[in-house]
Amino acid sequence: MAREIENRLGDVCVLGLGKTGREVARYLCEQARGRVSSVTLYGGASSVEGDATRELEALGVRVVVGTEEVEGAYDLTVSSPGISEFSPFFSSAREHSREIIGEPEFAWRESPYKWVAITGTNGKTTTTTLSTALLHEGGLSAVAVGNIGNLCTGEVAARTPDEWFVAELSSFQLACTRLLHPRVACLLNVTPDHVEWHGSIEAYAAAKEKIFQNLDAGDLAIVSEEDSWCRAVVSRLEARGLRVCHLNVHAEPQAPCAAFVRDGSLVVRLDGVEHDLMATSEVPIAGDHNLQNVLAASALALELGVGPEGVARGVRAFHALEHRIEPCGEVAGVRFVNDSKATNTDSVQKALTAFPQGRIVLLLGGHDKGTDLAPLAADVARDCKAAVCFGAAGERIASALEDALAAGGGATRVVRAPHLREAFDAAVSEAASGDVVLLSPACSSFDEFANMAERGRAFKRMVSDLGKKRES
Repeated sequence: MAREIENRLGDVCVLGLGKTGREVARYLCEQARGRVSSVTLYGGASSVEGDATRELEALGVRVVVGTEEVEGAYDLTVSSPGISEFSPFFSSAREHSREIIGEPEFAWRESPYKWVAITGTNGKTTTTTLSTALLHEGGLSAVAVGNIGNLCTGEVAARTPDEWFVAELSSFQLACTRLLHPRVACLLNVTPDHVEWHGSIEAYAAAKEKIFQNLDAGDLAIVSEEDSWCRAVVSRLEARGLRVCHLNVHAEPQAPCAAFVRDGSLVVRLDGVEHDLMATSEVPIAGDHNLQNVLAASALALELGVGPEGVARGVRAFHALEHRIEPCGEVAGVRFVNDSKATNTDSVQKALTAFPQGRIVLLLGGHDKGTDLAPLAADVARDCKAAVCFGAAGERIASALEDALAAGGGATRVVRAPHLREAFDAAVSEAASGDVVLLSPACSSFDEFANMAERGRAFKRMVSDLGKKRES
């Protein structure tokens, strides 16, 4: 009873009728019943009554659909990550609440021990998954939560006292944090993405940096040095007196804590003690960006007590995740790779480093995010045998590639196609034995598919069908 009084939540509002909103509302009714006076869920303007609303109402939730005008007074509002902090919906809730937070912040307050957190524009899921695997390899209990698909709140009730939460946190989730305090926090990169949600690249970067806001001298920040936004973060963290592990694949940082490549080997240095883990050639996932992901996960695991031998074993046993430079077959000597998760230009540029120059047939296109294409176009013109541009963004991408070729030369063929189906057929026609057909689209999928996973699986079915056709 004393704990319930101490941790009283009062009247709680939940924003969003998606997975996050439903899970939070369910938790409040089932796990925090004695600390909650009422639970109200606002579904948003497009929400309607249905099975989900009836299920929540049966638990005691007051569900309001079809509006973003919040009414009443609430002690706490928990917002779903898809609702921008700059939106009228969020603003309306803030006007009627003493405090508004995101779902990871809520979960942390409910269970604040043994958290680590990972963010970045690209590489979050791979690093989170690998970090969890390395902790398991070292005999530690751990579960991957957050943006990776397992809601933090959904795991709280079943959590054991010795279990680590390895939280993948998006900029959306971090924007609404205040007290969340991980033991280790990692920032992999910051490149333009989700600018429309945050309002500016500066606001997006600031949201990412919030992962470090509550660290103290006993914690560890793992931060890349390989983009200007991250280098600025390193300087600010060190000015606070924090321990910072400098992450760099291409140069050896001169710092007490660092993770880097030296003479073809992965090396992690923590407080001056070096661990030579393994040769880069032993890393089973391709690309320089994945070397960075492995170094980050290794530093995290070593910091939490996993031995270097366990780290090396765990890395060697790791396999590519679906839709992330995922090998998905070979037909007539041509390798096919599904990198549908590459929904921004930076992730495509990193993917290109995984394959030999001049042997890549690249599939680019989808829903246009309106980002600057010039840096990507220059890399494609240098690295790719051909680029097939498709979907809503196809024409703009093709034009940018042709401009890059005109300015800098190169032999990359630029091919246009209306949809992924036609783009795949064109890519097959362009490829010869020894080449790689790479789906790394630099765009979201919403012009043709529900999400990037649906796009990636469509590509893999095409590869499978091609193989069967060639065998018949």
